[in-house]
Parts: sequence; C-alpha cells; structure tokens
Amino acid sequence: MDALHVESRSLFQKVLTTFIISLLISTGGLYVGQFVPAAFMLPLALAEVVMVIVAFWLRRNKSIGYSFLYAFSFISGITMFPIVSHYASLAGAQIVLMAFGTTSGIFVVMGFLGTKMIKRDLGSLGSFLMVATLALVFIGVFNIFMPLSSTGMLAFSTIGAIVFSLWILYDFNQMKHSPITEEMIPLLALSLYLDFINLFIDILRFFGILSSDD
Repeated sequence: MDALHVESRSLFQKVLTTFIISLLISTGGLYVGQFVPAAFMLPLALAEVVMVIVAFWLRRNKSIGYSFLYAFSFISGITMFPIVSHYASLAGAQIVLMAFGTTSGIFVVMGFLGTKMIKRDLGSLGSFLMVATLALVFIGVFNIFMPLSSTGMLAFSTIGAIVFSLWILYDFNQMKHSPITEEMIPLLALSLYLDFINLFIDILRFFGILSSDD
C-alpha cells in the first residue's frame, strides 16, 4: 500500500512538473507572438481549436504525446499575445502581473481543496462543467458577431472565472480519486494548462474592463 502511495504521489508530481513546463513554453510563445504578423493569428487560433478538439477526442484513450502538449502550449502562447498586449496597453503591464498572480493564487487554493480538503469524489461535477463550458464557448462566438456591452463582458468574465476555478478543483480531485499512469501525464497536464490559461484570460479581461471603466 505504501509503495502504491509513493508511486501515485510521484506520478502526481510529474503531472505538475509537466504542467509547469507547459506554462514556461507558453510564455515563450507569448514572447514570440509579438513578432508574428497579425495575418497569421487567425490560422494559428484555428489550429489551436483543432488541437483542443483532437485532445478531447483522444481523452477516451487517456493519452496524448508530450510533443503534442508542448506544441499546443507554444501555439496558445502566441495566440494569447494580442489579448495580453491589448490589456497591457489599456491599463499597464501591472494588470497582467496582477491577473497572473490572482490566477496562480486561485490555482493553488483550488488544487489544495481538491486534493487535501474535499474527501468525496466530485466526478458528478464534470457534466455540469462541460455544459457550462460549452455555453461559454457559444456566448464567446456570439460576442464576435454581436459584441456584448462592458457590463455583459464583465458578467461573462466573472462566470468564466468561476467555471474554470471549478474545473481546477474538479481536475485535481479526479487525480486524487482515479489512478494515474505514465501515459496519462501529458493529458492531465493539458487539462490543468487549459484550466489555468482560461482562468487567466477571464481574470485579465475582468481587471481590464474594471480599469477601463475607471
């Protein structure tokens, strides 16, 4: 039993390490993004969407490759540059750091709650979160053609932040209650990465809207 516990803990730490590496690679992509012509952003964003769909499809096999994960992280970093740049120019670089710090704090707290404080399996929460995420995607697409007001975007960002905070709680909780294998590590790290990045974008947008309204 002790050996299994040690192995499980080791694999969990590998998931976190892989997640951190993904964030670092994404940061590299964010830096590169400033040199990428605007005309390439839409094709890269479409490639990112396709990769998310592929990753979701591969979930049934519970595995994706490390190269897939890191390539996705790099591309998503590039496509995130216009968003980060917009709010940095709108309210200053400090708002980006504040959003990142807030996201990191929520990530740590939700991770701690999911693995240490909440004892029961939150598997039933997954269906609700999936429906909520699809609703956010639908509203996001709707916003492209019929932009929401600043109040509407503020509400959209707040709901998004809540949903992805719960995703963090859920994903950590599931890692606690489900056995982790070596093959699952990149996929689990990708889930955490998507949770973190989407939460960061929602919080950044939230702070950006509040700053622009001042």
